[in-house]
Amino acid sequence: MTVYYTVLDSPVGELLLTGDESGALTSLSVPGQKGGRTVQPGWRRAPERFADAEKQLAAYFVGELKEFHLEFSTEGTEFREKVWAALDDVPYGATTTYGAVAASIGASRAAVRAIGGAIGANPLLIVRPCHRVIGADGSLTGYAGGLERKLQLLSLEGVLQDR
Repeated sequence: MTVYYTVLDSPVGELLLTGDESGALTSLSVPGQKGGRTVQPGWRRAPERFADAEKQLAAYFVGELKEFHLEFSTEGTEFREKVWAALDDVPYGATTTYGAVAASIGASRAAVRAIGGAIGANPLLIVRPCHRVIGADGSLTGYAGGLERKLQLLSLEGVLQDR
C-alpha cells in the first residue's frame, strides 16, 4: 500500500501528515514525537492530497476552527480505537482526565494506566485532541508531542488563561 505524505509548517513546529490511497488521514506527527512517524523510502510526497487538512489546521491555529472534519484511518487494538474515539468528544477549550476517558468507554478506574498508554499512542496529534487530557490533579502530565507543544495548544484554545 502506498503511503502519501506532506510536511506543513505550523505555530507548534513542523507537522508530518500521512494518508492512505483512499485519501484518509492516517497520522499527524511532529519531530521528536514519541512513537511519531518519519518519512520512509517509497513514500510519495503529495501535498495536494492534504489540502483540506492543511486548510483546517491553518484555521485551527488562528482560532477560527473548533472541530476538525477529516476522514481518519487508524490502526490500533479495539481498546485503543475506543480510547482514540473518546478523544473526539472532548470539546475545544475544555479538558478531561484519564479517569473520565476511562469512564466514558466503560473501563474501570484501574484502567487509567492503559488509557494513558493508548492516548500516548494516538497517531493523530492535534486533530484527535489528546492534548486536552490532563491529570486528575490538574497537572498537564505527558504528551507524545512534548509538554511545550501541549502548553501551546491548550493556550491557543484558551484553557490555560486561568492558570
